[in-house]
Amino acid sequence: MSTESMTPVEDAMRTKITQALNPTKLEIYNDSSSHSHHKAMQGTVSTETHFRLVIASEAFRSKMQPARHRMVYALLKDELERAGGIHALQLKTRTPEEEERLMAQERAEKGQHVADVENK
Repeated sequence: MSTESMTPVEDAMRTKITQALNPTKLEIYNDSSSHSHHKAMQGTVSTETHFRLVIASEAFRSKMQPARHRMVYALLKDELERAGGIHALQLKTRTPEEEERLMAQERAEKGQHVADVENK
């Protein structure tokens, strides 16, 4: 029986981000299958090349987006540099308060949308 992970890059990202940033929210989306037909991906056997990350962490407090992104890039340096590793990385980095405001706004908009439908 094999104990080798089917998602070693995702597992490494999750571990590194969790240990370094202690996120209150961490979502990792593997979008690699949507990009496997791109010319740059020809000959690549990796199924872990394109990711979207949503991270909320106190570690981002008082830092602008570029600094937050540099923090994540530094954590994932090995995964970004190795052959067949991460080719594309989309980041959404927020503080817990920014995340809560966004969630509250989305809840309010959904509630508003339901009210608009009911009034018609």
